[in-house]
Amino acid sequence: MSGNRFKTIFNALPQNLRKSNLPDACTPQPIHRLDYATTGVVMTGKTSNSIRKLNTLFKEKEIRKTYYAITIGVMTTQGEITTAIANKTSHSSYQVLKSVSSPRFGTLNLVKLDPITGRRHQLRKHLASIGNPILGDRDYGTEKLILKGKGLYLHAYSLAFVHPFTGAAIVVKSDLPKRFMKVFPDTILPEI
Repeated sequence: MSGNRFKTIFNALPQNLRKSNLPDACTPQPIHRLDYATTGVVMTGKTSNSIRKLNTLFKEKEIRKTYYAITIGVMTTQGEITTAIANKTSHSSYQVLKSVSSPRFGTLNLVKLDPITGRRHQLRKHLASIGNPILGDRDYGTEKLILKGKGLYLHAYSLAFVHPFTGAAIVVKSDLPKRFMKVFPDTILPEI
């Protein structure tokens, strides 16, 4: 997203988005963050007013985020995780959509995730805390089960919100990456 490296979303936005023609136009910037290895949808703003309004929607939890992950190990079909993160209340819900046997990992699960709060690495920490780390997670996974060079199997699938200026219901989606579909072919995701 940002940081000391040149190749970041923050640096790429001005070069890849047309500047707004509104009077409060500014350099486009991300409204929220994704972990380095997470794929998917990122919301950006191109005017100071839109950035302020969208930040308020996130702060007041009026933007619903949906993620998908592939996790390791047997899981209950759905649940709530409320393990505190950095001594702060945190809350995620999950639903297992499919599971498959794996010679190396035992069981792999395609899991729909809904973060209620937004703590740093929340979904990764929460799933690890119940013994079901995300496939490819080098920081919170089981060392013997880390994939080399395959990346983290966590995908920011959608953002749903009411447009702050028009009042229209908006849902922005990003299809699951091909590597997810290799593990779970012919998967049809539930409607958001």
